[in-house]
Amino acid sequence: MNRIVNMQPGESLPPIQLDPVTRLDLIKYAGASGDYNPIHTIDEEAKNAGLPGIIAHGMWTMGNLAKLFTPYTEEGFIQDYSIRFSGMVFLDEVVTLQAELVEKSEGNLHFNVAAVNQQQKPVMTGQITFSTDGWVETA
Repeated sequence: MNRIVNMQPGESLPPIQLDPVTRLDLIKYAGASGDYNPIHTIDEEAKNAGLPGIIAHGMWTMGNLAKLFTPYTEEGFIQDYSIRFSGMVFLDEVVTLQAELVEKSEGNLHFNVAAVNQQQKPVMTGQITFSTDGWVETA
């Protein structure tokens, strides 16, 4: 595996394609997060709210974004993030997570991040700062 600290601006982390979103994923997330809004788990409630069907929690999508950086936890951590939701994620959709390094500064890597659906339409965009401050390379 390549080290995140060796990345240069313009390079991207390997994208991660999530499994298709299932109702069970959203029920489990509702239980874990405490977000029991029925538009995320009950078809009729979603339709009553004017949606074509249930939608994934935005925070479910955002939480999955951390998977891009999990392989690099020995090198640092997500220090800061800013996210904007730009679309809805529906059942059976396949979300792909992406991160491109845009800037390196003393001890920090600044990434543009996105989650896109199978039509390559962004459902979430933002920035993540990954801190490598204090990381020491070992042989």
